[in-house]
Amino acid sequence: MCVVITDTDGAWRMADVIWVDGGARNPKVPTLFQVADVDTGVINWINADLVTRICPRV
Repeated sequence: MCVVITDTDGAWRMADVIWVDGGARNPKVPTLFQVADVDTGVINWINADLVTRICPRV
């Protein structure tokens, strides 16, 4: 699965999802994503609020 992340400046980037972390009250609701940036390969955690699109694998 890949996601599109939009910053507060309006810049966007695409990343591959490595791990999805659920919330404490409802584990089925994603709160954090561990992603690898498609362009640079940098792995980091992002808040689910920054994700604007989720592209499922086909």
